[in-house]
Amino acid sequence: MDKKIVYSGIQPSGQLTIGNYIGALRNFMGLQDDYLCLYCIADLHAITVAQVPKDLRKNTLDLIALYLACGLDPEKSIIYIQSHVPAHTELAWVLNTMTGLGQLQRMTQFKSKSQKVKEVQAGLLNYPVLMAADILLYQTSYVPVGEDQRQHLEITRDIAQRFNHRYSETFTVPEILPAKVGGRIMSLQDPTSKMSKSDANKDGFILIIEDENQTRKKIKKAVTDSLGTFRYCDEQKGLKNLIDIYASFSNLKAEEIVEKYKDQGYGVFKDELAELVVDSLRPIRQRFKDIREDKSYLEKVYKEGAEKASYLANKTLRKVYKKVGFIER
Repeated sequence: MDKKIVYSGIQPSGQLTIGNYIGALRNFMGLQDDYLCLYCIADLHAITVAQVPKDLRKNTLDLIALYLACGLDPEKSIIYIQSHVPAHTELAWVLNTMTGLGQLQRMTQFKSKSQKVKEVQAGLLNYPVLMAADILLYQTSYVPVGEDQRQHLEITRDIAQRFNHRYSETFTVPEILPAKVGGRIMSLQDPTSKMSKSDANKDGFILIIEDENQTRKKIKKAVTDSLGTFRYCDEQKGLKNLIDIYASFSNLKAEEIVEKYKDQGYGVFKDELAELVVDSLRPIRQRFKDIREDKSYLEKVYKEGAEKASYLANKTLRKVYKKVGFIER
């Protein structure tokens, strides 16, 4: 408990891509020894978009198994399901009462997603407050997020500071923990867009868990350019993205990769990149299969994780309830 706390949550809304692995999951491993890490399967957030119940249950267990397959250690980190810790929604209600409507409506993701639906549900508007509750419950010092999530951390910081000012120091005000190299992997078919599992073009992303031949085919079909020169530059975004992926799965820097392949062409590079990615992911894919089939072990991990998370969360919630004037239970 002397360690500072790192918090991260991922929605179980489908399989994760190598972009998620390179930008998030792989970096999680190195945090376990230096921090007390909480890794949440954010199923409450997932239902801001309608989910098929059986798929949500499957995806939740898949994500826990994937965390473990990638190297998260439940003896070092707390791995739990968000809906198993009621303090998340309890704190979110309190924080909702002191968060402005205008601030929520200005959130970039809300503005983007609300334009795609006929009727905006309250959950879509309020989920940044639930995210703030997720983070603040655990007195989190650092949140490992990319630039696309910076606004959500900023509103979390605003809410924490507002509460602290009104009721005295209660919450730790969290900071971003920047991703390391390879923090932003782009679509294989549109290198101007971030790689996403929701991409309509299935060739645009590589899933951490998929058939090896699918991975090879997607890399070989990845867009490059017609220039024919092997350079690492913004004028060749497709090639630059593939070099970033290569660098992320090897110990080579971009300039070393350029030097290695400058006289060999895109075809040779793609073939060798495909084998590098497949070989790197093979142990994870095998461990995932073994862990996913062990239902009792998965249940043990998420139940013990919820107990540990609840202990920490309830300490904060009791303090919050006392400060806002609620009678102690």
